[in-house]
Amino acid sequence: MGDVGTGARDRDTEGRARNARPRDGLGRPLPYGTPGVERQPEGVVRAPEETVAEAQSLLDAGKPFHAHEVFEDAWKSGPEDERTLWRGLAQLAVGLTHAARGNVTGGARLLRRGAGAVEEWAAGSGVPRPYGMDVGGLAEWARELAGRVAGGAGRIEATAEAPRLRGTP
Repeated sequence: MGDVGTGARDRDTEGRARNARPRDGLGRPLPYGTPGVERQPEGVVRAPEETVAEAQSLLDAGKPFHAHEVFEDAWKSGPEDERTLWRGLAQLAVGLTHAARGNVTGGARLLRRGAGAVEEWAAGSGVPRPYGMDVGGLAEWARELAGRVAGGAGRIEATAEAPRLRGTP
């Protein structure tokens, strides 16, 4: 961790700039020294099925910011032809994050953008249920939630609103 107040930046073990401040369950920075939620490691390459399972576990635990990071890893490390899918899923998770933080405009915008991305990918690929995920259902969930958030629902509870990536259990 860098020196607080000296202008030095926090760095990870590879020397890359990384904010080492603790974060809460929605990824918001907390003051140094405050206990926070363990951060999701970055740059982990997972099989697609592992990505979906890990992200679902985080969504179920009310940690959509962390699920976003799992999807982002898949987006950056996966095959080129799947990047729109994983980017769209990351946008859905970060949209839920913003909505749960009370950012109405940003949350609704990202939920709609993510819905469009996953639908675009499904239409172009001809695969409506990649890795068992209900892409149509996710897009519908995102647009419905975006409408409620933008319509004045206020801050939402991430755990209660978490989507089922593979449909109903």
